[in-house]
Amino acid sequence: MAEQRHQDWDPRAKDVQQDQIRAYDDIRQTCPAAWSDYQQWTLFRHADVMRVLEDHDTFSNAVSAHLSVPNGMDPPEHTPYRKVIEPYFAPEPMARFEPQCRDVARGLVNDLQKNQSVDVVNALSRPFALQIQCAFMGWPDSLHQPLAQWVMKNHRATLAADRAAMAEVAEEFDGYIRDLLDTRRQAGDQAADDVTTRLLREQVNGQPMTDEQLVSLLRNWTVGELATISASISILTNYLAHHPDLFNDLKAAPEQLPEAIDEILRMDAPLISNRRITTRDVDIGGRHIPAGEKITLLWASANRDEDIFGDPDNFCPHQNAPKNLLYGAGIHICPGAPLARMELRVFMEELLKQINGIEVVGSDAPERAMFPTGGFNYLPLQFLGSDPKTF
Repeated sequence: MAEQRHQDWDPRAKDVQQDQIRAYDDIRQTCPAAWSDYQQWTLFRHADVMRVLEDHDTFSNAVSAHLSVPNGMDPPEHTPYRKVIEPYFAPEPMARFEPQCRDVARGLVNDLQKNQSVDVVNALSRPFALQIQCAFMGWPDSLHQPLAQWVMKNHRATLAADRAAMAEVAEEFDGYIRDLLDTRRQAGDQAADDVTTRLLREQVNGQPMTDEQLVSLLRNWTVGELATISASISILTNYLAHHPDLFNDLKAAPEQLPEAIDEILRMDAPLISNRRITTRDVDIGGRHIPAGEKITLLWASANRDEDIFGDPDNFCPHQNAPKNLLYGAGIHICPGAPLARMELRVFMEELLKQINGIEVVGSDAPERAMFPTGGFNYLPLQFLGSDPKTF
């Protein structure tokens, strides 16, 4: 156990949570490696985060006391799971899934109330994330509502660091997954040929994955997908509402969307952080960190480091892309990045086709999400249809 230390900051303080991005900008200047009781060590600078990502021997992913496939594993255990997972996000399966993804996006945009205030989170971002995840995994529509409620319960438990609640929420999700696996086993050769069925038949080191491993893998996929895709949609629409010239440029040239999306999400992170644990004593960010201590990699700060990006709010996709840590780096770079990029591109293509602009609703204040989530909990915007009205 670490000795009593002076708190450099409080990640859950009201002024931090009201605008995480700006708070991290301030702390990065004065305390690039900061201690708090809640997060232990937090790294704010790009160079320090990159050092951790490139040295998995010193900075281990095995942070959780619970099985976490493959996020919480180090080589050599990590490697065979990555080999199983990566083909699911290869170009061919992405191309096969794209039409279904487009149907989901088009349906939501079709139903969107134009020319009036709409909460983006409830009308677009959360429904898109839920529907697209279930579609990709081959899960029934009946899971949309339970998963939506589960995401909120999981977020509340994580924010409160309530271990009993977190365990209860995890057990609830595990039940959903075990039911899906049992249904496929009972169907045998008649089971639907979807991602979940194919994962059930995969082998790691010559053996089928256990239910515990499958549940862990699917939980990690689902939590990551639902939270980050939803946050991304809210961030992208909010940014374009405040930058109408960019909206017009992208509407006229949608082929520029992929790089624009990555750059907007560099500036305003959908995924705030990840964790590591030190395997040996190390000096980093001007601090001495003993072995066995937890480190939070703050993507939302590292991706805005002035030493790398200059003014972090300058929209410079070509210049900033090589250093963008949106999907991480190193051996633990997000395997689902091709899926997330495709989903966000397709969603924005469908949105830009059907609207002529996005406007801020001045009378109604948005509500930013709280750690460990990025984006918004509530985001009122107006989407201008073909015949904008004055209200």
